[in-house]
Amino acid sequence: MNLLLDTHTLIWFFNGDALLSENAKQSIIKLQHKKFVSIASVWEIAIKISLNKLSFGGKTQGFLDLIDNNGFELLSIDKKYILELEKLPFIHRDPFDILLIAAAISEKMHIVTADANIKKYPVNCIW
Repeated sequence: MNLLLDTHTLIWFFNGDALLSENAKQSIIKLQHKKFVSIASVWEIAIKISLNKLSFGGKTQGFLDLIDNNGFELLSIDKKYILELEKLPFIHRDPFDILLIAAAISEKMHIVTADANIKKYPVNCIW
């Protein structure tokens, strides 16, 4: 199974946060699952760090290092995600999350997320 990790999921996983559900955690650590992180999530983290809305040890590079150290793969933004995005209803107002939804649909991935708005789209979610 291919998993696309939402930004908050990554932060909670890296920090060992109790907000991460046990099901989400088990899905992430399962060796048979291939884990992806969208470059959009890294972009979102960089913006939040630069605006002092998020403090993360090592800043964006530290975040990228954790992605690598955990064996997660970076997912680039493909033009097919943009084409998929324009077909989606305007339920979610977060452009980063809408891009994750479009990528997950295009690549037939499951999104690991607690976000109730993402679950309103025709995408497989794990939480």
